[in-house]
Amino acid sequence: MSELAVHLAGSSRVEESRPASRSDEDVLAAIAGGDDQGLAELYDRYGRLAYGLAYRVLRDQALAEDAVQDAFLAIWRSADGYRRERAKPSTWILTLVHRRAVDLVRREDRRRGDRLDEAPEATAGSVPEEADLREKRTAVQAALRELPQDQRQALELAYYGGFTQSELAERLGVPLGTIKSRMFAGLTRLRELVPE
Repeated sequence: MSELAVHLAGSSRVEESRPASRSDEDVLAAIAGGDDQGLAELYDRYGRLAYGLAYRVLRDQALAEDAVQDAFLAIWRSADGYRRERAKPSTWILTLVHRRAVDLVRREDRRRGDRLDEAPEATAGSVPEEADLREKRTAVQAALRELPQDQRQALELAYYGGFTQSELAERLGVPLGTIKSRMFAGLTRLRELVPE
């Protein structure tokens, strides 16, 4: 197990002097200030979700764990680069995880595009957390079905298949600008369809 993973596993308790429910923005600000407990707190909040995303892209447990670890290391190093006006913390975190996973897909030259339903669940977790995660997943899948086919296809291939926008344009035989427009429109509609 890597040094970061050992550190995260060993420091998952938040000190009692800290508020129990800091916002994600506050936690990122604390991490930017060197608060390693903040990183553990963020990992407790998003580790399982991050792993699920990485696994869907990579289809390999060890590689998914590496992608999550790399992403949280990047969060530790660049938390001061987070900008609230550009994205929610969860979006920023999961974007970093997704990028790391795609980088690993390319590096490992793995086969892409397996069915989403075949991904195993991350182990451990409370029943309410698992129920909440299942509910969110169902909401996102239902929202994806509401999108026009071209938008859904672009988003699924990008986020679950690991393709870049340029690769999608080439694969689908459409201009890059069209892919960007489809993804932007699809993400905008998803934000409307899926409650926070």
